Amino acid sequence: MKPAKAAEAAKRAVGKLAETGLAPSAKSGRTRTLEGERTVPSGELQESSPPGEGSIIVHDLVKSYHGEAGTVRVLDGISFDIGPGEKIAVLGKNGAGKSTLVKLIGGVEQPTGGFVHRGLSMCWPLSFGGGGVHPGMNGLDNIRFIARVYNRPIQETIDFVEDFAELGRYIRYPVKTYSSGMKMRLAFALTMAVDFDCYLIDEVLGVGDQRFQKKCRDALFGRRGHCAMILVSHHKQTVLEYCSKALVLKRGRSRLFDDVEFALDLYSTL
Repeated sequence: MKPAKAAEAAKRAVGKLAETGLAPSAKSGRTRTLEGERTVPSGELQESSPPGEGSIIVHDLVKSYHGEAGTVRVLDGISFDIGPGEKIAVLGKNGAGKSTLVKLIGGVEQPTGGFVHRGLSMCWPLSFGGGGVHPGMNGLDNIRFIARVYNRPIQETIDFVEDFAELGRYIRYPVKTYSSGMKMRLAFALTMAVDFDCYLIDEVLGVGDQRFQKKCRDALFGRRGHCAMILVSHHKQTVLEYCSKALVLKRGRSRLFDDVEFALDLYSTL
């Protein structure tokens, strides 16, 4: 993309964000302007200043699906960036495009328009679908596969996942026979077995009993607290405790806020 075209693309992204309609409701009691919002400024993504390593940049991301009823645009001009150690919450009602956004950032799906620059090593999207595991293989084969792909010691990885997932003899059963909870235990343990710079988490911190949930939180926010994260969550306390920014989605549009509490108040009025 030529510098002039890149600048023009960034301007269009800013213009789209201005039309989102994500203004605070009178019910929220807020009267100040949305000074917490953050957009990609014009010219930031020019070829003369290419995105550097050590960050993830989402620029003017668009995703449309085509069906018998016509074309549905799920995401329309999403732009934000995340650096090392930053944690961004993604907020929005059901159908707002949260999971689609995570899939696009993780490379599971391709965008209709825009791009994602991945300057940080990134895990597969971790969701209730059990991202990162193959249902046709058993648990052990999945572990061996991931260990080879990411050049991890195989036996060490097996020991870690067996201990973390607590699946017992079922680790040798085909994943397609697992319950959704068992599949998530395996997927979460596999994700924790590999060191990534950025983790994509889509509403999975409620899996299992309270003891296992605490185990997951300690592993993710404790031992990997230095890592960047993009976190889809409806849990207000989790967002307030761990996230420094929040991206609010509505009808495919977005705004990024540095004031997380304000973003949560805004989200509650949508």
